[in-house]
Amino acid sequence: MINIALFGLGRIGLMHGKNLMRNKDFKLKYVYDLNKKLTIKASKILKSNKITNPSVAFKDKTLDAIFIASSTSTHIQLILDAVKYKKAIFCEKPLDLNIEKINNCKKKIKKLNPKIQLGFNRRYDPGHNSLKTKLLKGKIGKLEKIIITSRDPAPPSFKYLKESGGIFRDMMIHDFDLVRFYLGKDEPLNLIATGSNISNGKFNKIKDYELASCMIKSKKGVQCIITNSRHCSFGYDQRVELFGSKGMIISENKRENETSLYLNNSTSNKPPFMYFFIERYKEAYKNQLYDFSKFIKKNIKPLAQFEEGRRALIMANAARKSVKSKKIEKLYF
Repeated sequence: MINIALFGLGRIGLMHGKNLMRNKDFKLKYVYDLNKKLTIKASKILKSNKITNPSVAFKDKTLDAIFIASSTSTHIQLILDAVKYKKAIFCEKPLDLNIEKINNCKKKIKKLNPKIQLGFNRRYDPGHNSLKTKLLKGKIGKLEKIIITSRDPAPPSFKYLKESGGIFRDMMIHDFDLVRFYLGKDEPLNLIATGSNISNGKFNKIKDYELASCMIKSKKGVQCIITNSRHCSFGYDQRVELFGSKGMIISENKRENETSLYLNNSTSNKPPFMYFFIERYKEAYKNQLYDFSKFIKKNIKPLAQFEEGRRALIMANAARKSVKSKKIEKLYF
C-alpha cells in the first residue's frame, strides 16, 4: 500500500482524491488546501486526515508520495520540497507558466533523480493510446500527419481564464504533449500558430483567444495540425487522426452511449458527445494512477515525466510568440 498526500482540493483535486480512494494500491493519508473549509469538507468525503501545512506530510517518514493538484503557481515549490524529503511525485499540468523556474528546478533536482510523473492524462486514454500501439506495429506505415481536434463545450469561468496562462499553455498544452507522444524520438522542429475571437469578445479583455490553431513540423517532416476552441455547441469534441503512408487511424469522440435511432424522417440519430472532461477521460485518469503505482513499486517509467511537462511548455510559449510575430518559431528544448 502506497501512503499518499493530496495537495489541492478543487474540482480536479477532489476527482483525483476519489480515484485514489478507489485504487487498492493507494492509501490517501492526508489532504491539504489553502482553503481550510475545503480541507475539512474534503477530508470527510475522502476519509483522510486534514492538515493545515504541507510540511506535516513531507516530514512523515511513512508517507511515500505526494499528489499535486493545487494551483499552477505552487507546483515548483511543492516539487522541490517533496524531492528534498524523497517523496515520489505526481503533478498536474502545467509544471509552471515560467520556463525559467522549471529549468532551475530541473537543475536542482537532477542529481537526486526523483520519481516525478506529469498529469498528461490523454496519453492514457484507451483510444488515444491505442493509436500509438498501432503506429508502432506499422499498421499505417510511415507517419506523415498528426491531426488533433480539441474543443471544449463551453469556456471555464473568466476568473479561471485570467489565471490559466492562456489557451496555448492551459488547453493546447495537452495537444502539444500528444504530438510528442506520437512522434516518439522524432522531436518537433518548429511551429506557427494563430488565434482569434469571433463569438465572445470578452476574451479580448484578458488578451486571450477562444479559437486557436497550430501547425508543427517535426525533424523528419511530419506535419502536425492542432485545432482548439473554447466552445463547441455539440459537446466535448476530442479527436486524433494519424495519417501514414499505408493508411489512417482515428481515435473518435466518446458518446453517452453508442445507440443509433432510425426513423421515417431521420436516420442514424446518435446520442450527444460526453460534455465534461472528467467523464470523457474517466478511464485515462484511472490508468495514469496505475502507472504511478508501477513507477513507485517497480521503478517502471510512466508515459509522462518532468521533461514532458518542460517541453510541452516550451512549445506553448513558442505558439504564443508565433501569434504575435506571425512567423514560424523554432523550438529549442
